[in-house]
Amino acid sequence: MRFVQNFPFFSIILSMFAGIVSSVLPPRAAKWLNTALIVTVGILSAVLLAYLTGTGEPFVYWMGHFPAPWGNEIRAGVLEAGMALFFCIIMLLSMAGGQKKLVGEVEYSKHNLYYIMVDLLLSSLLALVYTNDLFTAYVFVEINTISACGLIMIRQNGRTIEAAVRYMIMSLLGSGLFLMGLCTLYDLTGHLLMSNIREAVVQLMEQGAYTVPLTVTIGLISAGLAIKSALYPFHTWLPDAYGYSTVSSAAMLSSLVSKGYIFLLIKIIYRVIGFEVFARSRIIDVLFVFGVLGMIFGSVSAIRENDIRRMIAFSSVAQIGYIYMGIGLGTQIGMTASIFHILSHAATKALLFIAAIGLTDVSRGSRRFIDLTGAGYRHRMAGVAFTVGSLSMVGVPMFSGFVSKLLFAEASVGHFYKMLPAVVALAVSTILNAIYFMKTVIRIYVPERRMDREIITVRKEPVYAAVLVCFILLNIALGMLSQPVVEWIRSGLDMFG
Repeated sequence: MRFVQNFPFFSIILSMFAGIVSSVLPPRAAKWLNTALIVTVGILSAVLLAYLTGTGEPFVYWMGHFPAPWGNEIRAGVLEAGMALFFCIIMLLSMAGGQKKLVGEVEYSKHNLYYIMVDLLLSSLLALVYTNDLFTAYVFVEINTISACGLIMIRQNGRTIEAAVRYMIMSLLGSGLFLMGLCTLYDLTGHLLMSNIREAVVQLMEQGAYTVPLTVTIGLISAGLAIKSALYPFHTWLPDAYGYSTVSSAAMLSSLVSKGYIFLLIKIIYRVIGFEVFARSRIIDVLFVFGVLGMIFGSVSAIRENDIRRMIAFSSVAQIGYIYMGIGLGTQIGMTASIFHILSHAATKALLFIAAIGLTDVSRGSRRFIDLTGAGYRHRMAGVAFTVGSLSMVGVPMFSGFVSKLLFAEASVGHFYKMLPAVVALAVSTILNAIYFMKTVIRIYVPERRMDREIITVRKEPVYAAVLVCFILLNIALGMLSQPVVEWIRSGLDMFG
C-alpha cells in the first residue's frame, strides 16, 4: 500500500482530533488550528486527487488493516477526492469571509465551541464522502446533524434556537427513516459494507426475491436523506436556520451540509442499490416530482420574502430541487448534471451569503430590501460579488449556473415522459429566479434620494475582499472551464459502478 492511500483516513482523524484539542485551546489558537486543519486536509485531498487521476483506479483502505467483517473500510476514487477538496475550499473561504462578524455574533467565551463544531462538521463531511460502510455513514450523519445544529443555535437568540429545534426535529425524522432502511437492508443482505450489499442485491434481483421489501428499503433511505437535505416540502427549518445563524454558518450550511447528504445518497444509488435497480424503481419518480415542486415553490417563496438572507435561503430550496430533479431523471447525464450543480450551488450560495452581509453592514444593519437601496454603491465589492452570484443563479452564460441548467436541459431532452415537465420547470424556475435576484440587484444599484443619503465609511477589509474575489473566480472557472469538471464527474461515476 502506498503512503498516499492513508490520506482519507488521516483527513478524518485529524479533523476529529482538532475538535478535541480545540476544547482546551484559547479562542484565537482554536481559530488558527481550524484554519490550519482545513488547509492541511485540502492539500491532502489535492495530492490524493492527483494520485487517483494518474492511476485511474479507486482503492479501498482497511481501517486497522483488518478486512471485513472485523474491520471498517474507506473507499477513495477521483470523485470522492475531488469532492473533499472542493468542500475544503468552500469551508475555508466561508470561515474567512464571515470572520469579521463572528466577534459580534457569538460570545467570545463560546468561540472554542464554534470551532469544535466546524472541525466535527468537516470530519463528518469527509466520512460521508469516503466511507464504504453504511453503519459508519449513519454514525457520521448524526455527527453532522449535531455539529450543524450547534452552528445554528450558537448565536442564542430566539430565532436561531427555534430554527435549531425545527432542524433537529426534521433531522431526527430523516435519520430515523434512514436507520430503518439501513436495518431492513442489513436484514435482507446480511452485510453493511457497500460493495458486499451490492453483490447481495444483484443476487436478490436475479432470483426475483424480496422485491417489495427492497423497494420499501430504497424508499426509506431516499426519504430519510431527502428530508435531511431539505427537499421540498421538508424545508420549513431552513429559512430561519440560514437567515439568522452566523454568516459563516449560513454559508457552510447552505453549501456543504445538505450536499453531504445528497452525495451519500448518490453513493448508495451506485454502490449499494445499483443504478439500474434504482432507475427501475418507482422511488425515482417520487424524487423527480418533489424536485420539480421544489424548483417552483422554493422560488415562489423567495419572491415573497422581504429579507435578503431569507430570500437567499428560500433560493436554496429551489436549487436542491434542481439536484433531485436531475437524480429523478434516472440517467447518467442527469446524475452528472446533479453533481455539477452541487458544486455550482455550493460556490454560488456561499458567495451570496457572504456578499449579503457586506450590503447589510452599509445599510444600518437592516436586511429589508427598502433599506438596501444604493447599497451596491456604498460597498462596491459586495455589490459586484452579489451581482455575480445572482447572474449565476439565474443562469447567465459565463457563470457556473448556466452550465448546470444546460446540463439539466440536455439530460431531460429525449426522456419519454419526464422531458416536458423537466423543461417547463427549468424555464419557469429560471424566470422566477430572475424576478427575485434581479429585483435585488436593481435595488442595491438604485441611487438613493439626496435627502435620504447617509455618509457611511466602509473599512478596508482585505481578507473579506479577497474571499469575494476568490468566490467570483471560482464561479467563473466552473462556468468557463466546465468540460474538464464534467469529464471528472463522469469518470468518478464510472469508478462508482
